[in-house]
Amino acid sequence: MGWSQLFIASRTPGAPPPPLPVRVLNCLLVWLALSLVFFFAFHQLAYQWHWQAVGANWELFVNGWLCTIEISAAALVLSTVLGLLLALARRSRVLTLNYFGRVYVEIVRGTPLLVQIMILFYVVAPALRVPDRYRVAEGVVILSCFSGAYIAEIIRAGIESVGRSQLESAQAIGLTRPQIYRYVIFPQALRQTLPPLAGQFASLIKDSSLLYIISIPEFTANANAVNATTFSPFECYIPLAVGYLILTLPISLWTRRLERRHKFET
Repeated sequence: MGWSQLFIASRTPGAPPPPLPVRVLNCLLVWLALSLVFFFAFHQLAYQWHWQAVGANWELFVNGWLCTIEISAAALVLSTVLGLLLALARRSRVLTLNYFGRVYVEIVRGTPLLVQIMILFYVVAPALRVPDRYRVAEGVVILSCFSGAYIAEIIRAGIESVGRSQLESAQAIGLTRPQIYRYVIFPQALRQTLPPLAGQFASLIKDSSLLYIISIPEFTANANAVNATTFSPFECYIPLAVGYLILTLPISLWTRRLERRHKFET
């Protein structure tokens, strides 16, 4: 194997992917380069590390991380359902549903999540007499309403990517509208929507960090609390970054696997 084969992938159609040792080598080189850059930057900073003070509060980090997992998992499911319903509303011939979907998506995408959290939690929830003990559930609903607007547009784009000729062919053989969506549209739309959905799911997990403003004891809130008592920002926020990476990386790997399973030539 020549040196070029270690670092340059073949462009020949149908060529197999690089061998596993080659991929591992290139991945390690990337990690080494990034590590050297950050090591040099922190070395130039001459920062005094205090890991002992932060380590004494490890339970807060663990509890906050677990709370973030619970909130994110619930919000992922709810926002996907909401996004699907909004996407179907956007394509509905009922004008009220169509315009509701449009207005909802534009308002949510055009305003900051921080403002939405403040209004929904401090204005809408008290008006609906929602008890304060349901604070975490409110956070899940707020995140889902925000992310659902983006997921709706992703799903709608995937649905509209299916050619009209396929829909007409499905109607010609007698498929009903639900059958057309189930057997023709959704399998093809799934392949188109997986990459942007992975990015949106990762963003949802990171957006959960803004729930600290309504005093939900999630990962970021607890890291801020530890930093306030130890005055060790890097020691608090580096584990915070690693914790979020541990949550988002499996989503990216899982969606890539689904992409390979649903990939086909068009």
